[in-house]
Amino acid sequence: MTLHATANPSHAGLGANPAVVAALAIAGIAAATLAGAWFFQLVLDIRPCPLCLEQRYAYYLAVPLALLVAFAASRDAPRPVLLAGLGLLALAALANAWLGGYHAGVEWKFWQGPTDCSGPLVDLGSAGTLLERLDTVKVIRCDDVQWRFLGLSLAGYNVLISLAMAAIAAWGIKSAKRA
Repeated sequence: MTLHATANPSHAGLGANPAVVAALAIAGIAAATLAGAWFFQLVLDIRPCPLCLEQRYAYYLAVPLALLVAFAASRDAPRPVLLAGLGLLALAALANAWLGGYHAGVEWKFWQGPTDCSGPLVDLGSAGTLLERLDTVKVIRCDDVQWRFLGLSLAGYNVLISLAMAAIAAWGIKSAKRA
């Protein structure tokens, strides 16, 4: 422990500042989830459908925002700023959990998904260009599951990961209010 950490207990370690811990945990989870998504896409050749790509947006937001919140918390930013940042992370994670649940429901055929990735193909163009278009366009359907583990698709795992991130953000908010 450094002299500075001893003199200033708020900098004594990560455990002393719950906003830093929560934000860094969210950034790490979001970055690992994105790395996993890219691994599935680039290494295992499991291509994402349009809904899969939309579910990545929350993670693309969460990584830099969580790092910014962690930095601000480590610099003793005003509590309302930290609470707002953690609240935004929680809302993004909850919205993403909803989107993942919607996508999982489409995969289980509980409801119809967007027509651009789960409806019938209606515009095939002229007969002369049909074969050319079929060779160049690969439509990944939102209602076809390409991979499952323990009964859950990647959309199902996205729900669990997003809910975990929202819970961590809520813990950070609750703990930061008490600090």
